[in-house]
Amino acid sequence: MTVIALVVFVAAYVLIATEWTHKLLAALGGAAVLLALGVTDSEHAFYSHETGIDWDVVFLLLGMMIIVGILRRTGVFEYVAIWAAKRAKGSPLRVMILLTLITAVASSFLDNVTTVLLIAPVTLLVCDRLGINPVPFLIAEVMASNIGGAATLIGDPPNIIIASRSGLTFNDFLIHLAPLVVIELIVFTLVLPRLFKGSFAADPERVDDVMRLNEREAIHDRTLLIKSGAVLLLVFTGFIGHSAFHIEPSIVALLGAGLLVLISKVPTRDYMSSVEWQTLLFFAGLFVMVGALVKTGLIADLAGWVGDITNGKPLLATMLILVVSAVLSGIVDNIPYVATMSPVVLELTKTMSDPAHVHALWWALAAGADFGGNATAVGASANVVVIGIALRAGNPISFWEFTRKGVVMTAITIAVAAPYLWLRYFVLA
Repeated sequence: MTVIALVVFVAAYVLIATEWTHKLLAALGGAAVLLALGVTDSEHAFYSHETGIDWDVVFLLLGMMIIVGILRRTGVFEYVAIWAAKRAKGSPLRVMILLTLITAVASSFLDNVTTVLLIAPVTLLVCDRLGINPVPFLIAEVMASNIGGAATLIGDPPNIIIASRSGLTFNDFLIHLAPLVVIELIVFTLVLPRLFKGSFAADPERVDDVMRLNEREAIHDRTLLIKSGAVLLLVFTGFIGHSAFHIEPSIVALLGAGLLVLISKVPTRDYMSSVEWQTLLFFAGLFVMVGALVKTGLIADLAGWVGDITNGKPLLATMLILVVSAVLSGIVDNIPYVATMSPVVLELTKTMSDPAHVHALWWALAAGADFGGNATAVGASANVVVIGIALRAGNPISFWEFTRKGVVMTAITIAVAAPYLWLRYFVLA
């Protein structure tokens, strides 16, 4: 069964990467084959938290897509797009830097998927106003969301899993990972002009037109904006305090969507048309395939191998976990990878007496998984969401277009993270 699960996953991955067929067909087809051959079953695929569809992710996305669909009717995205373009003096490079920094900071305090759902429509609008290709901007923003999300416990789903296994607190993540994220964002900002070279030529006439616009005129439904703003504030409060309230972010998003639908009285077809159904179904198929790898023990075997060859060597263990996590999180979604690897790290920490070395292992896992999510188009949930939004907007992002940039950025961020972990937990500890 392990061989079948691996062959089907690799075949589907090749189809997605080469775009020989639509990625949705590849993901659902792969899931269907695994179910038909009995490699996995309905209990594992639909009801298991470890080996099945992560419904929390699916319903979080659904709820936020509905909220964004209603919010779009207020004109607030046009407002922010014009505001950003004017503050950047119409310079595409400054627009990219501004939007990526906003994305990174927001992703630290919200789920990074939620952040890109809010930022992507703004990006499409500002690029349309300036007459430039939005694809490099969308790719840069999703990378920023994965980097920024590493700073806090709630910023990236893998961090939540690590916290539950390790007992680390919100403040622990802030103290230990936020400084690394600040360094990474500085490096990221410096790399942007070269990484996306040739993407910053704007039509001077379009720039002049934007600079003459009054962003306040873009708001055409202030009442709906106030209602949407109030609901978003409640949703964000729920996200930040979900551990204290004992309510999952997915439930918060669905309750927020339901409340906004109720008080806004927006026609059903208007907000449901904003739901990225292809993206949600793609996630479902991908989760089933990765779940089959978990069910057959393949991912556990890989994780166990890391534990076996590094036992008793804290620095080697830290660096290997960092690199392996980055590589594997780029191939499979970083959520199931961390769910499988965290018990292995927990066992490794029990063999170490120095608290600094214990911390190093957990932060290596978090940094590797979060930054490694940038490596490919399917490495993190935010990547898949942005690619789906771009496709619907008529600006498709190919698997390799994303991955060519993503691999470079992942290599850079891991190269920065390695000396940080070494210095902080082995030299200066």
